Amino acid sequence: MSYRAWFRCFRGCEGEYSVYDVIYRCPKCGGLLEVAHDVDALKNRSASAWMRLMEDRAGTTQWPYGSGVWRYKEWVLPDIDDDNIVSMFEGNTNLFQATRLGEQIGVPDLWVKLSGNSHTGSFKDLGMTVLVSAVQQMRAMGKPIRAVAAASTGDTSAALAAYAAAAGIPAIVILPQGKVSLGQLIQPIAHGALVLALDTDFDGCMRVVQEITQDETIYLANSMNSLRIEGQKTVSIEIVQQFDWAVPDWIIIPVGNLGNISALGKGLLLLKELGIINKLPRLVAAQAERANPLYQSYKTGFKEKVVVKAQPTLASAIQIGNPVSYDKAVHTLKVFNGIVEQASEDELANAAALADRTGMYTCPHTGVALAVLMKLAQRGVIAKHDRVVVVSTAHGLKFTQFKMKYHENTLKDVVARYANPPIYLPPDPQVVRDTILRRLEKRSD
Repeated sequence: MSYRAWFRCFRGCEGEYSVYDVIYRCPKCGGLLEVAHDVDALKNRSASAWMRLMEDRAGTTQWPYGSGVWRYKEWVLPDIDDDNIVSMFEGNTNLFQATRLGEQIGVPDLWVKLSGNSHTGSFKDLGMTVLVSAVQQMRAMGKPIRAVAAASTGDTSAALAAYAAAAGIPAIVILPQGKVSLGQLIQPIAHGALVLALDTDFDGCMRVVQEITQDETIYLANSMNSLRIEGQKTVSIEIVQQFDWAVPDWIIIPVGNLGNISALGKGLLLLKELGIINKLPRLVAAQAERANPLYQSYKTGFKEKVVVKAQPTLASAIQIGNPVSYDKAVHTLKVFNGIVEQASEDELANAAALADRTGMYTCPHTGVALAVLMKLAQRGVIAKHDRVVVVSTAHGLKFTQFKMKYHENTLKDVVARYANPPIYLPPDPQVVRDTILRRLEKRSD
């Protein structure tokens, strides 16, 4: 059966545009675009038939359906040639049953979607496989695209560089100088991208990349490009599938440029339109207190977009003061009866450390989401019997310095309540034995 997808104005202006055209905003109003699907055609297959198809594809090596994104090809980019898909079998990430942490914070039915267990260590792979595949198709169609470019706080640049390298397409990465972790910085360098570190913040980098991509031979790869959202929406679809097509009560995600919260909503709304689910979860957007424009706007009922000067935060990937996808995020939060909450540096660092004590290895951004969960649980907004999913957006190994400084208790504005520094001893068996016994006795108190 033939399915199709196209760009349209998110604000509702008339007009359809090919997903293989170089276009990022509505030419009539300047608003963001979104990818639309022929839902009536998709409904010609029953909900049960769709579920069987996606179950049959899950985890296989059949190209390209073994990917956690391209398993849902008909719902993402249905008419792309399989030969032009650039995939590393991203997605398929596990739901960590965080029972021990959940019991400690009063939410025993807690799950953490480990999206950082992907090829480049972050959920950005989900969107980048779609975008780079579309570019590959465009180049095959004769479009004169010389390179792909993105501004980034770290994870976007890693994903872009990796997928562009796999496709043989030049990548340009624009980073805020000194504001990206070493683990994130080395990834685009290693993949051969042109890495430009600017003396500004992410918002400054975003302004520059929008200027340079006015040259249509350099394709914009940031999340204001709606192709990214199509890949990222599969995280919510995969969560539902992993629960045997049941919907959790809450999904919490850390947010910066705000593409990810709208992506969650887009996937869930498609499942509802197709009759696969009959209810929606509530969504929570978690922000760092030092970069909280969406939270500030939420406090006034979203009367207007708030822009802030983002301050340095341990959650560096969401250190964004002027989010591009604000309108989409607000729309999603209203549809899903959503909440926006913030976390301080002390709260996010200790939440991440507490989670690590239960077997996870969390990035600081996941720490933001966990800290927000704890606040909502303490206030009774999230009930003890609720099923909650926290989306972990990146792997903790990208943030080794953050974790080392935490356990050395040297992070500014953080009191490390779970610090566990190494103990340096002479090679004396008796000293070692006595130290072990003292530590075990202390733990039993």
